[in-house]
Amino acid sequence: MAAAGASASASAAEPVTQTIELPTLTADMSAQVAQSAAATQQAAANYELRAERDAAAAKAAAEAKKDLAEAKKKAEAKKKAAEAARKAAAERANRSTERATLSASASASTSVSAPASGSVATVIAFLKAQVGDAYVMGATGPNAWDCSSLVQAAYKQVGVDLPRVSQDQSMAGTDVPLSSIQVGDILYWGGKGSAYHVGVYIGNGQYLDAANPSKGVVIQDLSGYPASGAVRVL
Repeated sequence: MAAAGASASASAAEPVTQTIELPTLTADMSAQVAQSAAATQQAAANYELRAERDAAAAKAAAEAKKDLAEAKKKAEAKKKAAEAARKAAAERANRSTERATLSASASASTSVSAPASGSVATVIAFLKAQVGDAYVMGATGPNAWDCSSLVQAAYKQVGVDLPRVSQDQSMAGTDVPLSSIQVGDILYWGGKGSAYHVGVYIGNGQYLDAANPSKGVVIQDLSGYPASGAVRVL
């Protein structure tokens, strides 16, 4: 019995071994493995090519967007330059027109001036005697004037009673074209009947007026401040 038990225990302790047979690598299997490897390599190559194409397309799109932005920027700059040139040309044209108008006014004024005589000479002499007096709104002399009070006082020396204010003085006497003004004519600035300033033409393209608080009574050139119209009362 003891011997049989020992034999049984020895049998139970012996390991059980199993032989696993690996499949034999045949030519067909080698070909399949090679094809699979080739397919995997081709897929990787295709993926890499597609990635390169996508990157190139993205780069081209970015460059196109950049080119478009630069083209738009250049177009805006060109438009602004053209607008600036147009404005500059318009300003030059306006200045040329103004200079031509002033020149024509001055030429016309100087070409028709006549020497003062009689009552006109008296008016001009009075006016020139006041040069240097102060300008004070509402003043009526003898050492301070506003524009219309000076003109009124000058003509009063020869018996001509003029209205007190510029608006009414521009309505007095006979209208005279600026191209035909003579010494002693009253010049006005602004509309006829709504003039805001008056003075007297003294010849040689000049007029005398009580200009403003900073200048007082002065002699000035018409070319620097062309009149709007003129009237003759003598």
